Amino acid sequence: MTVSTSTVAEAPSGSPGGTAISLRGLSKHFGEVRAVDGVDLDIADGEFFSMLGPSGSGKTTVLRLIAGFEQATAGTIELAGEDVTGRAPFDRDVNTVFQDYALFPHMSVLDNVAYGLRVRGAKKAARRQQATEALGTVQLAHLADRRPGQLSGGQRQRVALARAIVVRPKVLLLDEPLGALDLKLREQMQVELKQLQRDLGITFVFVTHDQEEALTLSDRVAVFSEGQIVQLGTPREIYEHPTTEYVASFVGTSNIFGAEASARLFGRDGTHALRPEKVALGAAGSTTAGGGTAADGIIRAEGVITESIYLGTGHRIHVRLDDGTHLVVLEQSTGGKANREQRGEKVVATWSLDDLVPLT
Repeated sequence: MTVSTSTVAEAPSGSPGGTAISLRGLSKHFGEVRAVDGVDLDIADGEFFSMLGPSGSGKTTVLRLIAGFEQATAGTIELAGEDVTGRAPFDRDVNTVFQDYALFPHMSVLDNVAYGLRVRGAKKAARRQQATEALGTVQLAHLADRRPGQLSGGQRQRVALARAIVVRPKVLLLDEPLGALDLKLREQMQVELKQLQRDLGITFVFVTHDQEEALTLSDRVAVFSEGQIVQLGTPREIYEHPTTEYVASFVGTSNIFGAEASARLFGRDGTHALRPEKVALGAAGSTTAGGGTAADGIIRAEGVITESIYLGTGHRIHVRLDDGTHLVVLEQSTGGKANREQRGEKVVATWSLDDLVPLT
């Protein structure tokens, strides 16, 4: 599904709570730079929605426009059906979690979490109780009296989340909040973040450049490029059925066959994508090789391994087919498999015609 200025990316039909965020013709220009260029988008109540793209693609600017930190050049922003396009950040029922956490180092963890309630004029006893409950939600109530400097990175991230959710916003905006964490902690926090979102039922809008993170966490993903949404769908739809070469290459790894290679190898017109895990390798001569469309729907092409990279869970194998096409293959490690993935080894690559994805 491609989203343009004339096509609205609607929230999933049948969402129990309706639409949390609605963007229409949203644009933001910085001089001649179109950071956001006519985005139309609906995000459902209670949805975990991710905006995915490289630096400069417009995803963070959209988040800042929703939060009110930037003012739109054109278009409208609605929260729960109410136009908030010109409102200040404090007059929008959203809260934001940043990558750098932005905790007050001189305050205790409890006072950091209660700060938003204090600004809103809540009584001391009430804000302490609500802050303690929020810390309990992220399993940090036992650290309420510590200062942020005494916490680990993951603990500080949880404090930032508790501070954001304590005021019970309808929408929580997350600007690459896991980017500063090491890999193991990042993976742990992904699980905890998804569980937290399910428990709270709050709409999460998550910005990331990490495609694996977006696929892991999200109900739906919008892939951004040059200020526009180029594809929107569920993680499975985005990964299994990319619509363009950009999406196929950015979200995971794909073998891209141009028009000439497509015609030569499997007799189809146009450009096609093939995920590396869809390709199997066998010893050359073990089966009938050769390009063209096979009667059984299986394509076979001989080649030679040019590189084999051990990944722990498997191997990423680079193959140069006899016609010169470069192919990447991902093989999972299995206990009984012989170690035959060696450079210079002649192999036959096979894949199903059904696994080829046509691109526009």
